[in-house]
Amino acid sequence: MILSNNRKKLSYILKTVVVIAAVVGIVMSALGGKQSFMGGKVVLMYYTVQSNIAIAAVCAIGLYLMHRNRAVPNTWFVIKFVMTVAITLTGVVFCLILAPTMGTAAWNIQNILTHVVVPVAAVADLFITGVCGDIRREHNIFITIPPLLYVVFAAIGFVCNWQFGFGHNYPYFFLNWGSPLGVFGFSSQFPFMGTVWWILLLLAFLFLVGRVYISLLNRLKAKR
Repeated sequence: MILSNNRKKLSYILKTVVVIAAVVGIVMSALGGKQSFMGGKVVLMYYTVQSNIAIAAVCAIGLYLMHRNRAVPNTWFVIKFVMTVAITLTGVVFCLILAPTMGTAAWNIQNILTHVVVPVAAVADLFITGVCGDIRREHNIFITIPPLLYVVFAAIGFVCNWQFGFGHNYPYFFLNWGSPLGVFGFSSQFPFMGTVWWILLLLAFLFLVGRVYISLLNRLKAKR
């Protein structure tokens, strides 16, 4: 299946937006200093930045293949799907879970670029180019790889007392293994659940998003 010229041009634009927004957002975060969220030298320790780098790399490879008129292997489409779901998690978690706890300070330029612009452009591009790939339901299991790798990374950081910022040895409150609610606790007050429940909730969300994306891609293919 070949993209029409209009779809190809739109995909060029969306991929370019992902790459530029990710690079600018990450650089601004790094220059923001240690007093800002994900700022300073610890910038690469956050899932947001790691997922931005990953989706930007995938899109950059896609741009190269499109520019060279090279055949795009299905592996690329699967990886694009996986990393698009990963960056969707970045956007949703920030907008719905983290930003409400940060107040107006959440909505600076770098956070908007890395948590809103990049996810939106990446998702839009998935539905522009994904119709050319063969993304199946069995591929949905792969979406667990990026977040679970990060859970392991953050857990190692917690045990080794790495400083993620603001004197914390964890990157996000829901990955704080020393939370007052512990691993399996529940409460009517923040953070509401222990770490394991947050991880399971986010994984369930990822599976749902993956299934929805695959279903939508199949519908778009059927209409072509």
